[in-house]
Amino acid sequence: MSRLLLVRHGQTAWNAAGKLQGHTDIELDDTGREQARAIATTLATAKVSRVWTSDLARARQTGEIVATALGLDAPRVDPALRERAFGVFEGLTRDECAMQHPDAWAAWQAQTGTPPGGEPREAAVARLAEALERIAREAGTTLVVAHGGIMRLWLSQHVDPTVALIPNGTIFTLDHDGRLFSRRR
Repeated sequence: MSRLLLVRHGQTAWNAAGKLQGHTDIELDDTGREQARAIATTLATAKVSRVWTSDLARARQTGEIVATALGLDAPRVDPALRERAFGVFEGLTRDECAMQHPDAWAAWQAQTGTPPGGEPREAAVARLAEALERIAREAGTTLVVAHGGIMRLWLSQHVDPTVALIPNGTIFTLDHDGRLFSRRR
């Protein structure tokens, strides 16, 4: 049995402004760095043995802060853990998406379409599922720093269909029995 501590990265200025980030590489802000330190404090007794992060700065920085605080090796980086690409929505607030791209936004909200230049839901979930399965093959407890949108999609399909929007710094504890993930509450 292995355990994954799946965490959403700390806050960025774009998170604070309500802008969709997707693959746009935005760094943590001061609040995000403080959230990363709080994650480390929360996990001080969790016996984390390694850290994996997405290749985007906000996840890498969160993972680096936590790994340093816990005395662990530098995080391993995997692009498969990155956020879903939001295409033309990146850099826009939800209201701006609705005004500038009304048809694409309506399809996105109805979960019937992908914004131009965006990544289809199924492809994003499959990408994250493969990465988490691979990481879960390592024994022990692993911290995985990823992104709220893709985490919610994967969790909703594979672990818990009731997952709501995921705030920055949220930690999900997942056990993997060699076949399936289950959420520990």
